[in-house]
Amino acid sequence: MSVAESRSTALAADTSPRDRTRRGLDIGGVILTLVTVVFAVLWAFPLYWGIITSLKPETQVIAKTVDFLPRTWTFEAYWSVFVNTMIGRWYLNSLVTSVGVTVLTLIISATTAYALSQLRFPGRTVIWYMILASFMVPVAALIVNHFILMAQFGLINNWLGVIFPQLIHPVVIIVYKNFFDSVPKEFREAAKMDSASEWRIFSRIYLPMNWGITTALAIVTFIGAWNNFLWPFLAVSRPEMMNVAVGITQVNDAFGVAYARELAGAILAALLVAVLYLIFQRRVTQAIMLSAGVKG
Repeated sequence: MSVAESRSTALAADTSPRDRTRRGLDIGGVILTLVTVVFAVLWAFPLYWGIITSLKPETQVIAKTVDFLPRTWTFEAYWSVFVNTMIGRWYLNSLVTSVGVTVLTLIISATTAYALSQLRFPGRTVIWYMILASFMVPVAALIVNHFILMAQFGLINNWLGVIFPQLIHPVVIIVYKNFFDSVPKEFREAAKMDSASEWRIFSRIYLPMNWGITTALAIVTFIGAWNNFLWPFLAVSRPEMMNVAVGITQVNDAFGVAYARELAGAILAALLVAVLYLIFQRRVTQAIMLSAGVKG
């Protein structure tokens, strides 16, 4: 075979339908990657702009020119937040209430789900359908009832008053129940033959088998409680009892709005949950997928 024939044969092979399909997929993958990068940049730009603005002097923030990097780097806005506000106290309040909501939600939801999944008692089906029906009631519709109830118990401006109304999480109950339903019944029957109590079966067999789901639900519940604004805003009026999401809205300046300081406070408020998400992002994604599957 001549060199020309060999070359034409190679070109014919290169232009085979399979190769053309492969090249089309490669080009499509490149285009998809570029589009994803563009949307990621658009999504991240406000966050970048907020961080950069918080590191500028206030005189540069209010200037008419647009600077994508500070001409003068300064932590004055962050120092002002630390010195002139009670952000340390707000962080403590958020931490206590968020941990309280997370722990109590998991305990209540896990035990409720176990009872609905493994025990047989009168009214079990009614309770299950009530939990499913609670998806149709928006949380905001219960705010007035929550406020009146907490006021009657004297829990306004109190950590418990912030925690209790946030313990309603039907999704967590449903996720737990779906898992408990999938556990082979042989485990429970073997434990019953060994005279194990229901609490022992729950705590020693069923719960340890789903620590991954529990961790994922704990992270998402904690983040939701930390970022919750509406109920803590209504339940607390004293500055020393506010959580960080509410407290940063009370940062005022006698000479007008200090944009750099406002953004510094917002960044500090979101810093903890951002770090938690970066560390446990796989668990967060798992919990979101579980919740989306339940709602779907």
